[in-house]
Amino acid sequence: MTRRKFSREFKVEAVRLVTDRGVAVAQAARDFDIAESVLRR
Repeated sequence: MTRRKFSREFKVEAVRLVTDRGVAVAQAARDFDIAESVLRR
């Protein structure tokens, strides 16, 4: 299995979803199809 690479824009949007819009980290992780621990980092 190869490691996935995420663009800067993808990372910024994922973080904005949580910080600016108040979406739960777990929900945002599901929406972006990534592990919750990845988003928390």
